[in-house]
Amino acid sequence: MGLAGILLGLALLVWLSFRGWTVLLLAPAGALVAAAAAGEPLLAHWTLTFMNAAAGFLAQFFPLFLLGAVFGKLMEDSGSVAAIANFMTAKLGAQRAILAIVLAGALVTYGGVSLFVAFFVLGPMAQALFRAADVPSRLMPAAIALGTSTFTMSALPGTPAIQNAIPMPFFGTTPFAAPGLGIVASAIMLGFGLWWLARAEAKARRAGEGYGGAAVAADAAAEDPLVRERATTASSFDPPEARRGRPAAAAPGAFAAMAPLVVVVLVNLTMSMLVLPRLDTSFLAAEAWGGVPLASVSGIWSVVVALLAAILAVLAINRGRLAALRETIDAGANASVLPVLSVASLVGFGAVVAAMPAFALVRDWVLSIGGGPLVSLAVATNILAALTGSASGGMTIALDALGGTFMEIAATQGLDPALLHRVAVMSAGTLDSLPHNGAVVTLLAVCGATHRTSYFDIVMAAIVGPILALVAVIVLGTMFGSF
Repeated sequence: MGLAGILLGLALLVWLSFRGWTVLLLAPAGALVAAAAAGEPLLAHWTLTFMNAAAGFLAQFFPLFLLGAVFGKLMEDSGSVAAIANFMTAKLGAQRAILAIVLAGALVTYGGVSLFVAFFVLGPMAQALFRAADVPSRLMPAAIALGTSTFTMSALPGTPAIQNAIPMPFFGTTPFAAPGLGIVASAIMLGFGLWWLARAEAKARRAGEGYGGAAVAADAAAEDPLVRERATTASSFDPPEARRGRPAAAAPGAFAAMAPLVVVVLVNLTMSMLVLPRLDTSFLAAEAWGGVPLASVSGIWSVVVALLAAILAVLAINRGRLAALRETIDAGANASVLPVLSVASLVGFGAVVAAMPAFALVRDWVLSIGGGPLVSLAVATNILAALTGSASGGMTIALDALGGTFMEIAATQGLDPALLHRVAVMSAGTLDSLPHNGAVVTLLAVCGATHRTSYFDIVMAAIVGPILALVAVIVLGTMFGSF
């Protein structure tokens, strides 16, 4: 009965969230269904198990959601994201429309710009570029997804994406975990995705298919309540806030626009490799600081400092360009609240499920999967990311429940925690892109496309390519370890 309750609670969460119900209510409701089926105390699990796990997630990751959203909004309103995208399209030209959109998306998201900010800027630009090149508009969502939601989210070393930060407290790693494997995986994702999109474009041209698209619906998508409910569990930015604030009248030059992105990467690398390892952090062992080791906080500290430095760089470069600075910062800060609370609620749900006696059956099944701990970790994270439609939510649930177990296995077998980190992040970025995923729903709405016309190409670019890269990383990691 306990296992049936877990499955029923999960089914309630998945089905009603797909229907547009808020996860803020569905997560505790699903958790209470699981607890009731197991005969567990309901109020205790809601106010203690659920809320302690949700509060713990907020305590660890809210600074990243907050600073990431503010930085993304500043980059948008200053015109920096648009300037970078325009630069890429001008340099590559209309004949390379797909490549231009992919590289523009990759550049801004690897530099720390929120996924949804990138969507709302790249959508209209892709429309203009694809129309000029007469490339089918149905390929726009896949091109944007490839550049923003694949290798820059889960594989490139040092990416400030929240998904890359989540494993750090569990495994004591940095944003640059397993850099060699991450680069190999990025090359596979990018190469496969570009090959598929080039193939699809060539096939369309042979068939005489042109642009044939409707106007991009970015503004309508930002205000759509259904899009909002689904999107807030998939990103660190609340879509309606993308339309708040006041954009700059003139954009900066391309290199000035790129400077804050470079700051993110360089400061992140410097903090991770040079500054924090040399600091005297012995004070963390005191009871007042919880007795935490530096490894459990250093990765988050690195990203926090990098984003703060990048925010200061945006402000310095665009000090005369942001006409409504307070409105922009307020919009960015407000945009972080609903996403972090939504993901925290999913984490609370996972904590209650993990506390059920029947969860031992789930844990034993995961650990019994053939292929070793890397395969087990990949399967568990994939399943939870797929069911929740959230890479960050699914991964946190998996690591909350099984992270300690995998660390024990790693210590026994001599596995580098950095390898676990990279496999977990990449696994969360594969099946999370199923049809009910908030990022997918939002991207289709922004591009004025539908699942029927565009989802298959998203599957190839954002699911098949990342799965191939994940398999390669697991094989290489098993053979050679982390590098």
